Amino acid sequence: QVQLVESGGGIVQPGGSLRLSCAASGSRFGIAVMGWYRQAPGKQRELVAVINSEGRTTYGGAMQGRVTISRDNAQNTVYLQANSLEPEDTAVYLCNAYTIARYYWGQGTQVTVSS
Repeated sequence: QVQLVESGGGIVQPGGSLRLSCAASGSRFGIAVMGWYRQAPGKQRELVAVINSEGRTTYGGAMQGRVTISRDNAQNTVYLQANSLEPEDTAVYLCNAYTIARYYWGQGTQVTVSS
């Protein structure tokens, strides 16, 4: 069983930046893919970015160009640097991991962009 713990959310002003972290534990094997999704109230969950163990990245359309995903394989940790945040980016940001044919989700961290 893989546990994911996110951190780094909070309240930020429009135009500001945040760095989210997600640490995975409990995996007996390497984690193939780690990434971030987000879900705003009344909206579907959407991809922000994912990264595989070789560093290959895929970005969703909503935040592309404003976010950078990275990971530390030795620490089983994935990071999301988000810049130029807009009120529309307000959402719960959820960490995701895929390993041994299963997906795991974190509890999420709230990001609120407001002046």
